[in-house]
Amino acid sequence: MNSIYEAKILLVDDHRDILEMLCNILTRRGFLSIRTAGNCGLARKLFASYEPELIVLDIMLPDGDGFSLMRDFRLVSDAPVLFLSAKDEDNDRLLGLGLGADDYIAKPFLPDELVLRLTAILKRTYFSRLRREPEDERLHLGPRTVLLESGTVLTRDSEITLTAKELALLKKLYENRGNIVTFDALSDAVWGANYYGYENTLMVHIRRLREKIEEHPSSPQWLLTVRGLGYKLAKGTKNTL
Repeated sequence: MNSIYEAKILLVDDHRDILEMLCNILTRRGFLSIRTAGNCGLARKLFASYEPELIVLDIMLPDGDGFSLMRDFRLVSDAPVLFLSAKDEDNDRLLGLGLGADDYIAKPFLPDELVLRLTAILKRTYFSRLRREPEDERLHLGPRTVLLESGTVLTRDSEITLTAKELALLKKLYENRGNIVTFDALSDAVWGANYYGYENTLMVHIRRLREKIEEHPSSPQWLLTVRGLGYKLAKGTKNTL
C-alpha cells in the first residue's frame, strides 16, 4: 500500500442505504478498494478472503452484533476498527473502545467527520510506517522493547501491535518521560482539541497499553498513575536506534 487511498476497507451495516452512502462518500474522496456486508455471516467470509486493512463496523446486525464480530476478527488480525452505530450510550462506546476499536462514531454523522477520522486512523496505522527511516527508534521497558515508529512491542517470544491510540498515548508519555502528563494533555494527544466526551475512555486505553508494555500490568513498573493528575512514564527508560 503506497497510499492510504489504496487501503482495503470493509463496511459492515445491515442498512443497504447506509452502505451505499458510505461507498459513495469514500469513492468520491478517492478510496479505491471497498467491500460491503449486511450481516455477520457475509462479513466473516469477506474478512477471510479480502483481508481488509480497515473495518467500519455497525453494532446491531441481524445475525449477531459488532462486538462479537470484532472479537473474532481480533483473533487473527490487528486491522483498525471504527464503530459506526446508532447507539451512542457511554457503555457501548466504552465496550467498543475497550475491545480495542480505534474510534466510535454515532449516527447520524457528518460525512466529512467520518472521512477525517477514517483517514487519520489509516495514516497513523499504516502510512507513517511506510515513511519511517530504515532504523526504528527503540524504547526499552525492561525485557520489552517498543519500536516507536511502527508501534510494535517486542517480547521474549512474540510481537504485539499497538493500536493507533495506544501508540499516540505512549509517544506523548515518552516525550515527557519522568514528568506528569495530565488527563487533558493525553486526551488532546489522542483525540485532538475536540476531545470532550472521551475523558472516560482514556483509562480504557491506558489499561490496554499497560497489558502490552508491562510484564505485570496490575503492578505497573513503567506506566505509572499519578492519582488525581494523570500518568507518567518512568524516567529510567532508554531509547536507542
